[in-house]
Amino acid sequence: MKDLKPEDIKVILATDCGSTTTKAILIERKGDEYRLIVRGEAPTTVEAPFEDVTMGVLNAVGEVEELTGRKLLDEHGKIISPAKDNVGTDLYISTSSAGGGLQMMVAGVVRSMTAESAERAALGAGAIVMDVIASNDKRLPHEQIQRIRHLRPDMILLSGGIDGGTTTHVVEIAELIAAADPKPRLGIGYKLPVIYAGNVDARKAVQKTLGDKVALDIVDNLRPVLERENLLPAREKIHDLFMEHVMAQAPGYKKLMNWTDAPIMPTPGAVGLIIKTIADQEGIEAVGVDIGGATTDIFSVFQGVFNRTVSANLGMSYSVSNVFAEAGLENVMRWVPFHMDERDLRNRVKNKMIRPTTIPQLMEELIFEQAIAKEALRLAFIQHKSFATELKGIQQQRTIGDAFTQELGGQTLVNMMSLNMLIGSGGVLSHAPRRQQAALMLIDGFLPEGITRLAVDSIFMMPQLGVLSTVHPKAATQVFDKDCLIHLGTCIAPVGESKEEKEILDYKFILPDGKTEEGSVKYGQMRRIPLGLDQATGAPLTCQAILEPHRGFDVGGGRGDKVETTIHGGVTGIIIDCRGRPFKLPSDHKVRIRKLKEWMSALDIYPQEALERL
Repeated sequence: MKDLKPEDIKVILATDCGSTTTKAILIERKGDEYRLIVRGEAPTTVEAPFEDVTMGVLNAVGEVEELTGRKLLDEHGKIISPAKDNVGTDLYISTSSAGGGLQMMVAGVVRSMTAESAERAALGAGAIVMDVIASNDKRLPHEQIQRIRHLRPDMILLSGGIDGGTTTHVVEIAELIAAADPKPRLGIGYKLPVIYAGNVDARKAVQKTLGDKVALDIVDNLRPVLERENLLPAREKIHDLFMEHVMAQAPGYKKLMNWTDAPIMPTPGAVGLIIKTIADQEGIEAVGVDIGGATTDIFSVFQGVFNRTVSANLGMSYSVSNVFAEAGLENVMRWVPFHMDERDLRNRVKNKMIRPTTIPQLMEELIFEQAIAKEALRLAFIQHKSFATELKGIQQQRTIGDAFTQELGGQTLVNMMSLNMLIGSGGVLSHAPRRQQAALMLIDGFLPEGITRLAVDSIFMMPQLGVLSTVHPKAATQVFDKDCLIHLGTCIAPVGESKEEKEILDYKFILPDGKTEEGSVKYGQMRRIPLGLDQATGAPLTCQAILEPHRGFDVGGGRGDKVETTIHGGVTGIIIDCRGRPFKLPSDHKVRIRKLKEWMSALDIYPQEALERL
């Protein structure tokens, strides 16, 4: 790391190596403030034929050079530093999620007990769990050995037995792993990381069995006693090893590490940092989502507690088939206001998976892709809410009784009624042709309640700003406020259920020009009221609102209670969503299509002539 004082930094270059695209941004100091100058992007080059992540970085930086006329690379393809006149940069930083995320296998003695605990620990650490090996999984030992060899995970988590219990079974599984002699997915000549989080009495035997064959790490038992789970030590070790071993093996990654002026941060960690910074600075409760090609990461700050979950199998390109499989055909198609042939539909999904950089060419394709995004967001959010061990904040261990209860009850910190702000990021949200489309994807995916501000990352630069905040917080927050966040507006969603076409909310907005806008909305309707941005400052305009929900409905003050508050505008304005919470789409096919088109027209989601044609 260079010994640079923040006041000496005038030019900043930052990149983010995603699983599909590598993004580069250039920030310069203009007078007293830092502003985004330009952004370039190029396909990520972690796979054949290039197999060098730095190629994509150089291509993205090359685009920034072309757009600005600033020379950033020398004739050997190295980043020029420090900046002088119109050449070079003072600071170069990067984030990365290239290489398709973390792929793990877990092993335990009993499938429904220790193996399941191990799976929960791996999922909570953001891994894709490729397979679960257990003594009682009905496969013969040679089949299990073959499976381990075939899958080539990045890491294996081994657990089993309570402290002081029998050691035989867990040692047998260690012997299986030793017999398989597994090789890692990335990197030749280094040993596969294996974490042992089982019975303490078996540690010596496991060390003896596996010590020479793998890179073994031993942490506290996941199930020290039968009634308690202790997932945190294993999760933390998974994160550490991911950065030390797996990311360092991504092709070209070591070279990139030598170029940067600060440690490379995993993309989700960097996005989390910036979400936490906003929530702390503004004293609000916030949820942020980053929907990428391979994963969907959700970050939340409730009651001052920061949480993050990574849904490693829910993404829009590499894992789009997983979204389709997990959500089910019906759930994806419920958001589509026309009939599609199932075969054609499955082909489109597979095409997106094998050609991850393609973008929709037809209106039907765009609507279909956004329908998949809504399901990816919905499923990732369910997962986020259910990680009670994390979401308790203080309670990092849970009892076996909690594991059997299906209800989230008071376990989850996530409270949609107290949520102040929902921020979306990632290609499908940041690059939506109309900002209203991003707003509707967030509303349909998360179903906010009461009054919630909506925003998107304008061109997907939250990861770079997250890592910048560790080096130069002032520059990061200035660019975030001025160039990164696009304020969409505010969603007002009364909670309650009623009969169709019955009035459930009366509203009155006193707009900045002194005019008033008032009316009432019926159950099952959506309405959009323009309230934009200040022309001079670009900040959202605000208005005074008087909201009177009818009996049985709540907009934040209690059932049937009037709420007087300040509402923030944005590029889409105020969206009143009176479809009720819990939200249910009509089961009748024709009625559902009519309602979808009605809502899309009300919010001006797609061109009217296109909706009429569908």
